[in-house]
Amino acid sequence: MDTELLSAELNSILREEKNGSLYETAPFDMLPPASRGVRDIAFSGNGEPTASPVFGEAVRIAARARSLFKLDNTKIVLITNASHLDDPAVRLALDLLDDNNGEIWAKLDAGTEGYFRKINRSEFPLNKILANILKTASVRPIIVQSLWLRMQGVVPHSDEIEAYCSRLNNLIASGGRLKGLQLYTIARHTSGQSVTALADEELDRIAAIVRDRVPVSVEVFYGVA
Repeated sequence: MDTELLSAELNSILREEKNGSLYETAPFDMLPPASRGVRDIAFSGNGEPTASPVFGEAVRIAARARSLFKLDNTKIVLITNASHLDDPAVRLALDLLDDNNGEIWAKLDAGTEGYFRKINRSEFPLNKILANILKTASVRPIIVQSLWLRMQGVVPHSDEIEAYCSRLNNLIASGGRLKGLQLYTIARHTSGQSVTALADEELDRIAAIVRDRVPVSVEVFYGVA
């Protein structure tokens, strides 16, 4: 990644937001004045942000931009699959996030190793993901994001949902601080034809179980109808 280009592009769009010219172009011109502003600078995208060798520098760039444009209420958000949260360089970058109104959204999409393999297809085992989430959440409160879907037409089994709740409760019991859970389903077309979105009522059923089992605030984000 070209960090100089990243800095230039980020500063450019924040400058346009500050002087108002951003809202003269589509699609930003559709925003009413009350909805305008920079809520967060987020690390996400096609790939795991923390796997980049320049992730730390990218966080420093975001922090400098936040300070330069006086975005005191703006968060720097990391959306992560948690696979690299134990890397020393990443942990240093997380400290910088903490100093700049940072927030970590770590993904946990399963309660069992078998389901985790089906959903995430990760080279890392579920236990490593859980250990990294715990290590991170022991230092600062984090949000956990969880994807729920139909696979080959089948909704998640109740045993899997119960196992997921147990994993969360184990994290809490071990000292992990969870400030919230975000449960969602597929919201766009995927490369895998075997997976489809849950209906609203199916996702609501899962959320109701999680709310009953886990003492953490739960938000639900539905798929596109």
